[in-house]
Amino acid sequence: MPDGTGAPPFLPYGRQSIDEADLRAVADALRGDFLTTGPLVDRFERAFAEKVGAAEAVACGNGSHALHLAYKAAGLQPGDAVVVPAVTFVATASSAAYEGAQIVFSDVDPVSGLMTPETLAEALRRVDGRRVRIVAPVHLAGAPCDLANISRLAERVGAAVIEDACHAAGTVAPEGVTGDCARSLMACFSFHPVKTLTTCEGGMVTTNDRALAERMRRLRTQGITREAGDFLLDDDAFDGGEANPWWHEQHDLGFNYRLSDVQCALGLSQLSRLDAFVARRAALVALYREALAPLAPLVTVAPYAGRPAWHLMQVRIDFEAAGLSRREVMAGLKARGVGTQVHYIPVHRQPYWRARNGELALPGADAFYARTLSLPLFPAMADDDPARVVEALKAVLGARP
Repeated sequence: MPDGTGAPPFLPYGRQSIDEADLRAVADALRGDFLTTGPLVDRFERAFAEKVGAAEAVACGNGSHALHLAYKAAGLQPGDAVVVPAVTFVATASSAAYEGAQIVFSDVDPVSGLMTPETLAEALRRVDGRRVRIVAPVHLAGAPCDLANISRLAERVGAAVIEDACHAAGTVAPEGVTGDCARSLMACFSFHPVKTLTTCEGGMVTTNDRALAERMRRLRTQGITREAGDFLLDDDAFDGGEANPWWHEQHDLGFNYRLSDVQCALGLSQLSRLDAFVARRAALVALYREALAPLAPLVTVAPYAGRPAWHLMQVRIDFEAAGLSRREVMAGLKARGVGTQVHYIPVHRQPYWRARNGELALPGADAFYARTLSLPLFPAMADDDPARVVEALKAVLGARP
């Protein structure tokens, strides 16, 4: 709706979609007996696992928690190497570093920003004899990696694959639904407000390994178990053959990474709309592609495999050819009511990682970063909004200093 001045509304790069059913679900949870550690957590886990085709799903506080739980449950040890693409959110790397891992950054395809079998192979040649424990490909913007060939390479060096699918709830890759873990040990999701579905903040790990799932459930609750079959201190735990009702045991050094029942209520409601969210985002991306086509080669959109659940509308802009800096383009779009963002500054460039890994030449990541810009994409956008955004972009690129 216009803001009363006659100007169209400002379009942020991303925004949640909350409807009356979501509000009712949350209100019902607030009226219930459990605000946390109750039955809605289990319901959300089972529903999400069924949706993606995995045997198990473990809910947690956010996508970073999901990554950390997965890395720790996989047995990551200090000094182990974890291969992470340079173009990602920092949590893909830092969640492994919490366990003392050595991060090896892989380059990415300069057009898509994705880890490829070729960039993974190059990274594996730089591990310097360290044990490669985990390879963590990222499905950037919701676009699937070549998981089949990445998994084959990882298997050759004895590494597990843990998918960073924080952008990819609802993505269907050529080989199957993202999160079914047919070619990985685990997959990690985020439910931040700008993601395909939201629980305000929240995360999920899927796996087909029940033992891993149970370990993650302990880890998210301070490493504590209340299952009588797991108790080790029989003399204290049992009285007359029955487990004492107050008894619990800490078996791991864990965390408070729980997701509340209120958030899971929202997650269940949102999950029922996931297919609609994915379809709407795909329709908007198609409108963008059509409107952007005349701007090539100054502005281009990368081709992708499968059926992505688009989290981001990333375009590549040749800022040098346009005679404008990225800052100038972003400022010009903002003045015209269009919000944008950059996903991401390559992680190997960050001061923390430079201090530990030294200077690293990753030309694909640098080339992707130099031209990338994320345009508005969220389900509540109108059909004519992509054209409006592109017209604003044309106006900005047509202005020369």
